[in-house]
Amino acid sequence: MLKRDRWLTWIFVTPAVLLVAVMMYYPMIGTVIESLYSTSFINPTPKFVGLAVYQKIFGSADFGQIVWNSCVWTLAVVALQNVFGFLSALLLNQKLPGQGLMRSLILLPWVLPGVVAAILWRFMYDPQLGLINSFLISAGFGDQGLAWLADSSTAMAAAVIAAVWKGFPFCTIVYLAALQNVEEEQMEAARIDGAGAIRRLWHIVLPSMKEVIVINFILTTILTFNYFDMIWVLTRGGPQNATHIFPTKIYELGFGQFRFGEAAGYGVVSIVILALLITLYFLAQGSGRKAAS
Repeated sequence: MLKRDRWLTWIFVTPAVLLVAVMMYYPMIGTVIESLYSTSFINPTPKFVGLAVYQKIFGSADFGQIVWNSCVWTLAVVALQNVFGFLSALLLNQKLPGQGLMRSLILLPWVLPGVVAAILWRFMYDPQLGLINSFLISAGFGDQGLAWLADSSTAMAAAVIAAVWKGFPFCTIVYLAALQNVEEEQMEAARIDGAGAIRRLWHIVLPSMKEVIVINFILTTILTFNYFDMIWVLTRGGPQNATHIFPTKIYELGFGQFRFGEAAGYGVVSIVILALLITLYFLAQGSGRKAAS
């Protein structure tokens, strides 16, 4: 490479590197530094405490509950969003009457702002006036409404259902685009050979979409793990911490109790967990490629 070309490369690359460093890594490094200090509403001056914040976090009774809730929340929402998204994409990929209208309607939950969708579901879960309780009572399931969001045994399931409803259209869009890139010649040849719909799906469609499925799982995992507004508006982490996940705990500590050091510590732990999950995804993908080759 000529010396002049090398300089031109640095001139074009440097702004992008600086932008990434300022927008992404500076806040992350700032969060790590913040987690080494203790602050509170009474003593707002930061006091260096080293790793004492992490000792407090790992030794607290809430930490195990937060990790468990985050795992249940993320696994349930990601799995159901991808299943419903894939099934709806298969349906919308068929040549049915009113296909354009169906595609528009199925996207409606996704385009709603998260807070609006959460408020909508709070009305639906209302013990006295909610549509869900009205439907269950009229169908003969009991004679009084359940307090879905106030009962620790049902609050997480209620939040998961609302989040799946809000987010599965995103998976639908991704999988619908991938389905339209499956080679029609392969599908036609399989039909001529007598392969049924299940065999075509298993041997042609899913292998063709493998890369998209992996990427979509990674994206939905990151989005769900960091999802805040739905669960905060629905339950605020309650009742009795039954729905507290990392984002709601961080918000409560930072902006509700002004314990910025602990909030930053929870933020660092959540970053580490997400990094581990993404690393596992890529390792699994790499192992699959080696096995296939």
